[in-house]
Amino acid sequence: MNIGVIGTGYVGLVVGACFAESGNDVVCIDNNAAKIAKLQEGVIPIYEPGLPEIIERNVREERLTFSTDLEAAVKKSFIIFIAVGTPTSSSGAADLSAIRNVAAEIGRAMDRYKVIVTKSTVPVGTTEQIREIVKSQTKHPFDVVSNPEFLKQGAAVEDFMKPDRVVVGADQIHAGEILRDLYAPFVRTGRPVMMMDIRTAELLKYAANAFLAARISFMNEIANLCEHVGANIEMIRNGLATDERIGPAFLFAGIGFGGSCFPKDTLALIHTGREHKYPMKILEAVSDVNTNQAVRFIDKVRAHFGGKLSGKRIGIWGLAFKPRTNDMRDAPSVKVIESLLSDGATVAAYDPEAMEEAKRIFGSRIQLASNNYACLQDADALLLVTEWQTFRNPNFERMKSMMKQPVVFDGRNVYDPAQMRQLGFTYYGVGRV
Repeated sequence: MNIGVIGTGYVGLVVGACFAESGNDVVCIDNNAAKIAKLQEGVIPIYEPGLPEIIERNVREERLTFSTDLEAAVKKSFIIFIAVGTPTSSSGAADLSAIRNVAAEIGRAMDRYKVIVTKSTVPVGTTEQIREIVKSQTKHPFDVVSNPEFLKQGAAVEDFMKPDRVVVGADQIHAGEILRDLYAPFVRTGRPVMMMDIRTAELLKYAANAFLAARISFMNEIANLCEHVGANIEMIRNGLATDERIGPAFLFAGIGFGGSCFPKDTLALIHTGREHKYPMKILEAVSDVNTNQAVRFIDKVRAHFGGKLSGKRIGIWGLAFKPRTNDMRDAPSVKVIESLLSDGATVAAYDPEAMEEAKRIFGSRIQLASNNYACLQDADALLLVTEWQTFRNPNFERMKSMMKQPVVFDGRNVYDPAQMRQLGFTYYGVGRV
């Protein structure tokens, strides 16, 4: 099939590359000419394992192209995926301006029947709005479909190629069957293509992300209580994980979730509830707990130093919101570093993949180290913020010899408290005393 994907962010690039990998002719469109020029040169703007190899192969074999010409792409494509951003507005609602603009452009460019697919995460009713906008711009027939993505950053290619399920929201059976055929190569092992109405598909995406966010905030609440009563969150996590009704996923306590999905989607669902005069009380608490988790972490640092961080040198390990990505959107590291800087501390930071993004966010306000150990020279403390594999088994003796004070604040419970204290470190975890 001829496919157009509008938007070349995390979702758009993975969607376009993986559809090309299954034999389709795909053009990825973006209005950012500089980004498209880099993609045409083979420069991938995001870090996602496995993605560069798929893009390189499919560009070489002429199944995947990149362009700024939306009109030409729409005319060429039979199926058009909308994968543009829906950032959080000041009210907490999803900003749909890019979606609306793209819908109008698609309508003006249409020359025959098309299937228009909403891949972006959008509030209930948005795909119907897209239908009305396109209809106002064209006399050609078309169908709209909701096809939410369930891609984990750091494992997005594998998630797309081997999905748990594919969700298709379609009000017209014909359009839904077109999507079922498109996804057939990815579900040959029997994973379901779940057909439903458009509004249910839109809400399902938010429900999935909000539920996972709730698990994280719940564990952080229990971890905070552990610190007050002298219990161990890791033992509690193990006990919960072995309960078949609960399972092991998303039960790790830490300094909160970040990224482009959980914070944004939780707030958007809260806003939808308010619009319909149904307060989402659980999700409001989920969001509040997550916001406060980074604050609690910084408060531990302040308490250790008697409330005086001015002049202290702090090393940071991990800047991306999670391992295996360079994404720092709503990353806890940003909140932590801004708090440290406002208290007068000097910050030296390292991340295996997010250094360029950190430079864009912080400029010269922090020092970006060449490796993880370089952060520690004369450091008064180390804050582990993102649990990259490379941080899990460092040379502790080397660390201790470099630091002014051997103090570690482990925001992801990577290290064993007893071992750290035996090695001579002052150690602070989350929910472990």
